[in-house]
Amino acid sequence: MFKKGVEARSHQRLSGADRKKLKRTVRDRFPRASDADIDALLPPKVEVKVSKYQNRVLVYAIEGGYPMFFDIDGRGKEIFPTVYALWKVPDMLPSFMLKGGEVSRYVIGGADLMFPGISIPAEGLPSFAAGEAWAVKVPGNPAPIAVGTTTMSCTEALKAGLRGKALKIAHYYGDLLWESVEGPYVPNAGFYEDAVFEDPALPSAEISYDGVNDGSDDQLDGIDNKEMGQHVDVANVQSEPISAAVAPIDVRNEIAEEVAAHIGDLKLTDDDSADRSTVEGKHPLSTEDVDTLLEKYLLQALHTTVKDKDLPMPGSTLWSNYVLPCRPSGITLDIKKSSYKKLSKWLQAKCSTGLIGVKEDKYKKESVLLSVNRSHPDYLSFKPEKQHVEEAVQTGVPTVSESRSVKILEVAEIYKPSVHVNPVFASVGADTGELYSASESTDIVFKYVEKENLVKPTDKSSVILDVILCDALFKGAIKKGSMYPTEIHKRDLGAAFVNRMQAHHIVTRGNDSVVRKGGLKTVQIMTERRQGNKKMTKLSGLETFLVDPEALASELQKKFACSTTVAELPGKKGLEVLVQGGVIKNLAKHLIEQYGIPKRFIEVLDKTRR
Repeated sequence: MFKKGVEARSHQRLSGADRKKLKRTVRDRFPRASDADIDALLPPKVEVKVSKYQNRVLVYAIEGGYPMFFDIDGRGKEIFPTVYALWKVPDMLPSFMLKGGEVSRYVIGGADLMFPGISIPAEGLPSFAAGEAWAVKVPGNPAPIAVGTTTMSCTEALKAGLRGKALKIAHYYGDLLWESVEGPYVPNAGFYEDAVFEDPALPSAEISYDGVNDGSDDQLDGIDNKEMGQHVDVANVQSEPISAAVAPIDVRNEIAEEVAAHIGDLKLTDDDSADRSTVEGKHPLSTEDVDTLLEKYLLQALHTTVKDKDLPMPGSTLWSNYVLPCRPSGITLDIKKSSYKKLSKWLQAKCSTGLIGVKEDKYKKESVLLSVNRSHPDYLSFKPEKQHVEEAVQTGVPTVSESRSVKILEVAEIYKPSVHVNPVFASVGADTGELYSASESTDIVFKYVEKENLVKPTDKSSVILDVILCDALFKGAIKKGSMYPTEIHKRDLGAAFVNRMQAHHIVTRGNDSVVRKGGLKTVQIMTERRQGNKKMTKLSGLETFLVDPEALASELQKKFACSTTVAELPGKKGLEVLVQGGVIKNLAKHLIEQYGIPKRFIEVLDKTRR
């Protein structure tokens, strides 16, 4: 669905009625999600933006945030959550569990999921009908990696001997929809660029199912390799039948040879070595070697990509977006194969040496990187290698940190305390006149909860609302005559608190920086016809991103070899650049690459199409 780039025809905000309709559609299609879950994905006070594509697909995103849902037919009948939504509400959809992380390489490579690649639990195949929306997960990792539609019912699957396609993948981690936002992220350290494995932050546990062989050949079974034009569908031998309706499946050597002939140079590691930190073509690394590499790549990341302005930073983000990209090709690191075993223990060990500052976020149950001691002897004595960063850029898979370092523009959403939340800030001694990020605001409300001891004794995941906190969250937002809530879930508290603050944004370009109230306005690019068949492209809203319209007009004149003019918009709302010709695509690309304007803040409208 999102393997090839398709340009959006338009972007627009949903009205209040359309937002309510969208919520009703989501609630009806996904009954497993509670009202609180839906509010977490589509907050009541936040604008929702819909992007319309030429193939009739609609993408619903939180303004200034991430896409949460996409509608394939544009009529609400085939609406799906994105992986960003599933990472917030993992149990929103039922999910198929893969046999191992190696299978994920093909799923996030664009292949559909085949039945032999699914781990069948001891109680048998779960019940499902054809055309249902299901997610895909990896053993040991709670975050889904893909979403799609079942191609047959469970009864039909059993009659077919659990052969054939199980799920037609509509969207997966790593596709163009996932990449369409500024700064795409991963939910935990188990997500790599080309595969997804178990989350190293979770306790190590053996995951097995009766009647399932977890060998590497089985992992190849569940792949519909479209690029090769062949179904890699080798059935696995099972010691016991899955159910009375399924007969044992025979594996023939000639079939395996035929598959091997088609897959060519494809290499798969055995399960007993798939988890290990390895160097391609060499023996598995020892524990001491893994510790040494962890030290090296952490220092490499601290020197090259981790900037002080990015702190504080969750440990999982540090691992996935900063440390792992420093690896050369061919090296796979697994924190469990080190002497530390867990990511949090490794970070705490580095903190004890004085290299970094770390604190434990007891609410999110994650270590957070607070500071970097750039005068530490280990830091000063380390000489970073530039080749690793260059390799990542050449492969066309830039990391989040690299994208930040290349761009000359920085945009951040910040919030100012309003009259609703001022008592909470004052209670914990925070300045009500300052501007705060969303994470800082969340820390303040949880600090208040801890100070007032508002965690529910019988349910540690809920917070009791006292008068001050209840007024901060709901005063003026509840209809007259309605009852105020008495408690709120911890996962909803931060978002609800931030929604009651005044939204601001800060834009920085070089040494220039400006803070403005409200949400960030977009750059508008529009092409229309003038005087017969001549085309003219209009560009406005540049001042928002600290771009000089006069200088840009002169630059575009040379780049596109056409005439350009600058005119004042009606009502003195800024300047508009007029470019002769239909250069709408090239102009948008130029703004993204040369000026670092995020794609989500560029609205494109071509009025010349018929």
